[in-house]
Amino acid sequence: MFAHNKRLQYTVRVSEPNPGLANLMLEQFGGPQGELAAAMRYFTQAVSDDDPGRKDMLFDIATEELSHLEVIGHIIAMLNKGAKGELAEAVDSEAEMYKKLTGAGNDSHVTQVLYGAGTPLVNSAGVPWTAAYIDTIGEPTADLRSNIAAESRAKIVYERLIALTDDPGIKEALGFLMTREIAHQKSFEKALYSISPNFPPGKMPGDPRFADTYFNMSQGPGEMRGPWNQGEKWNFVTDRDKQMAVDGGTGEAEVKLPAKDIDLLKQMSARTLSDPTIDPPTGAELGMGNQTVADGKTVSGK
Repeated sequence: MFAHNKRLQYTVRVSEPNPGLANLMLEQFGGPQGELAAAMRYFTQAVSDDDPGRKDMLFDIATEELSHLEVIGHIIAMLNKGAKGELAEAVDSEAEMYKKLTGAGNDSHVTQVLYGAGTPLVNSAGVPWTAAYIDTIGEPTADLRSNIAAESRAKIVYERLIALTDDPGIKEALGFLMTREIAHQKSFEKALYSISPNFPPGKMPGDPRFADTYFNMSQGPGEMRGPWNQGEKWNFVTDRDKQMAVDGGTGEAEVKLPAKDIDLLKQMSARTLSDPTIDPPTGAELGMGNQTVADGKTVSGK
C-alpha cells in the first residue's frame, strides 16, 4: 500500500524556465535509464522475491525511485512553466511562438506542442516509455547484476545532465539523484555478495571444457592480452582450426528426419536444382549498355 507525501525528497529550486533543458531531463523521467524504469524493475523483483531481506530492500529502493521520479518531474515542470503559459494563452504571434519553440532545440518543440509543456512519459527524443525497459529475469544473481548496471548507467546520464546546466538549484538536485544511484549500487552489490555462490548466475555449472577458454577470434593489429584472457586460469585459443567444431563433431548442422520428409526434401531439391550451363542476359546487364545475346550477336542497349 502506498501513501503519498506532498513534500519532495529533495527540494527543487529552478532559477529560470528552459524548455530545451526540460526536454533533455525527460531522459530520466521516461527513458530506459530513468526513474520510472528503475522503480518498475525493482518493484517487480520485490513482488516475486522469496528472500525477506532482498524483498524489503527492493521495495524500499523501488519506492525511493518513485520519489526520484517525482523530483525529476517537478524539475521538468518548473523548466517548462513559462512555455506552458505562453503556449496555452497564445500570447505571441505565430512566428514568434514558432521561433521560441524551435529555438529551444532538442525536439522540445515536439514535446511542448504534443504535451502542452507538461511531463510526458517519453525520453528526450519523444519515444514513449515501455515495459520493454524492464529486464528482470527472476534469478537474483542475474537481476542484482543487472540492477548494478542500471544504477551505473543512470549515474552517467545524471553526470551528463549536470554538465549541461549552470543553474545551481538544478545542479544540487541532480547531484542528489546521482549520489543516490551510488548508494543503490552499494546495496545491490552487498546483496549479491550475500548469496554464495553467486557466480555463474543460476544453479547449473558451465561445461569445464569451455568455461575457462578464451577464443581469440578478432585477430590483427591491436591484439591485447590481460587478465581477461591470459594467466593460469585461461586457455587462450588462437588457432582458427581449433575454434571450429570445438565439441569434437563435424561442425555442421544435422537433423534426423523421418523417411517421408527425406523424400519430400529430395523432390524439392530436384525441382529447384540450378543448371550452371544456363547464362541468359539479365535486365541489369541490358540496362548497362552492350549485351551479347544467345545467338552470338552483340546489340546495343542504348
